Amino acid sequence: MLTGSQRWFLLVVTLILCGGVYLLAPILTPFLAGALLAYLTDPMADRLEAWGCSRTTAVVIVFAFLTVVMTMIFLLFLPNLGRQIQVLVQQIPQVFHLVEARFLPWLQVNMGIDPNAFDLNMLKQLILKDWQKTGDIMAQIAAGITRSGLALAGWAANMVLIPVVTFYLLRDWDVMMDKIQRLLPRNVEPRVSLWARECDEVLGAFMKGQLLVMFALGVVYAIGLWIVGLDLALLIGMLAGLASIVPYMGFIIGIAAALIAALIQFNDPTVLLWVALVFGIGQMLEGMLLTPLLVGDKIGLHPVAVIFAIMAGGQLFGFVGVLLALPVAAVIMVLLRHLHEGYKGSSLYAHDEPEDSSIS
Repeated sequence: MLTGSQRWFLLVVTLILCGGVYLLAPILTPFLAGALLAYLTDPMADRLEAWGCSRTTAVVIVFAFLTVVMTMIFLLFLPNLGRQIQVLVQQIPQVFHLVEARFLPWLQVNMGIDPNAFDLNMLKQLILKDWQKTGDIMAQIAAGITRSGLALAGWAANMVLIPVVTFYLLRDWDVMMDKIQRLLPRNVEPRVSLWARECDEVLGAFMKGQLLVMFALGVVYAIGLWIVGLDLALLIGMLAGLASIVPYMGFIIGIAAALIAALIQFNDPTVLLWVALVFGIGQMLEGMLLTPLLVGDKIGLHPVAVIFAIMAGGQLFGFVGVLLALPVAAVIMVLLRHLHEGYKGSSLYAHDEPEDSSIS
């Protein structure tokens, strides 16, 4: 158990950490991104060490692998993604035509809803105006960066810092974890180490497993929709993969967007069956192969908790809060689990009332 002075010390350290994150949030992004990459790739480096490589050699190999993967993603996906966003912008008027010609009459016939209750013209103007701004956003960013040497320097520094921070943190990851463990008060070190291992299991299962599931589903959906012939295959596949951070959300968002895009592009209801088949195969792969193989049953984070953690982190600390949301949620979940066990074993839960001798 913690002593009184240890509780005060822990409270002060927690307040200082929270205040530091809040005040330094604008500059923490590259460091947190580097720490996340180092955490995710540390098992790879440990395995290479077990095979006989030195720590530095293992880190160089992992770092080279990450560099190749990121370069391939930028070279292969970003140009196609930009073209598909342009196609999406061009198809927005067709979406409104589909709603006016088919969806609103269906609502009127089947649900008795008056189509005039929807002011589509105003909505169309707002969306098209915003999409026009979105289409020009890269030009605006480029012009702003050109005008501001400070902004360009800050952006370049962040991009350079992420791989540098990742390399050094990955090289010294095990040493840092060992030093942190040695700094813990001896009377609480065994319990804190147990909690840390449980947090690592939960967070590792989610961050390492679920991210791989998201990537695999995005690839499956994108390839399947590309085989069907959908112009927006890559964009919708990536959207469905990212949304898969919450179970079933990727399927719902992806199939809805793909059905609308297929109906607009082909104007043939039979194509919808092929789209449904693609997402059906993706769901079967997720449930029968990807999730059991990559995530297992250790995740323990409820989908609603994931959504709330991400939104709360973004609201409190911006993008830095989004990066910290899931690790903090994993720690809180483990602490709540132990608090629940302690409560069930305490007198607050199972308090034995003395028997009243006056009752016969």
